[in-house]
Amino acid sequence: MRLDKFLADMGIGSRKEVKGYIKKGLVTVNGQVVKSDKLQVAEDQDQVVFDGEPVIYQKYFYYMMNKPGGVISATVDNYEETVVDLLADTDFREDLFPVGRLDKDTEGFMLLSNDGALAHRLLSPKKHVEKEYFAKVAGVMTEEDVAAFAKGLTIDGGEETLPAELTIVATDEKAQTSEIRLILHEGKFHQVKRMVQAVGKEVTYLKRLRIGGLVLDSGLELGDYRPLTEAEVGLLEEGKKATSN
Repeated sequence: MRLDKFLADMGIGSRKEVKGYIKKGLVTVNGQVVKSDKLQVAEDQDQVVFDGEPVIYQKYFYYMMNKPGGVISATVDNYEETVVDLLADTDFREDLFPVGRLDKDTEGFMLLSNDGALAHRLLSPKKHVEKEYFAKVAGVMTEEDVAAFAKGLTIDGGEETLPAELTIVATDEKAQTSEIRLILHEGKFHQVKRMVQAVGKEVTYLKRLRIGGLVLDSGLELGDYRPLTEAEVGLLEEGKKATSN
């Protein structure tokens, strides 16, 4: 990998900026000052130091975000604020993207990464990676609904859903409202809302709690995010069930 790309990828600056740093003698490779930005470095072997600080190469980045409502699941938009816009300048990378999507008004666990292979595994219909949601509903959910969800539903447009695990958290007969948890094994467009609509109720609030084996960190406020640990990335890879922090 070219030295200027190495440094730019690690957030030292733009390609133009790092070329300037290199020419000023601020970069050493294996203890030697280097002034050629075209120098090829082995990112896993060569020791690169910028302005006295070692630069450790990291290929993939993973962030857990507690997405707030009003923000869209996109990398860039001319009119709306995106999840990528919520990243600090020090964490922003042009190759980061949201893995999957949440509706604009939906809150909760959004994974951002530059690992396309992991994204494919998490989103592939063949993998059936679980996604768990909490929802508030206008209408009283019933045990009949639980059974219907467990069999799979026909939603608007004639689409058939896979069986889903519906848990009724609370109901209020007087207010005619419910709170539910729902585990899906697929990711159809607006699926939670459409499934609830199919049994005659309406979702009024929606939050994603879990992707695969990884649960949203309860310490993250809306709009906050943090890097995943190696163990958490492993949970995503393995699909094991995790517990909330």
